[in-house]
Amino acid sequence: MKDAINADVYFAKPYASYQRGTNENTNGIIRRTWPKKMALGSLTEAEIKTMELLINTMPRKVLGGRTLYEIYTGESIALIA
Repeated sequence: MKDAINADVYFAKPYASYQRGTNENTNGIIRRTWPKKMALGSLTEAEIKTMELLINTMPRKVLGGRTLYEIYTGESIALIA
């Protein structure tokens, strides 16, 4: 797989959350809305899509203030009207 997409692959050590910064940050964003012990199977498609939009349009420091959407599409989005 890594050769097909020409990317390096890294594995984090178990219980080493400091090695998974972006993943832990994203989990924190999700947990602001849905508590840790909540059954996620009860969520509607609309609720999941709303969270997906929130995550993809949130500026990230690691991306120089750009959003995941901007990186993926190459288009800029205006967050302030």
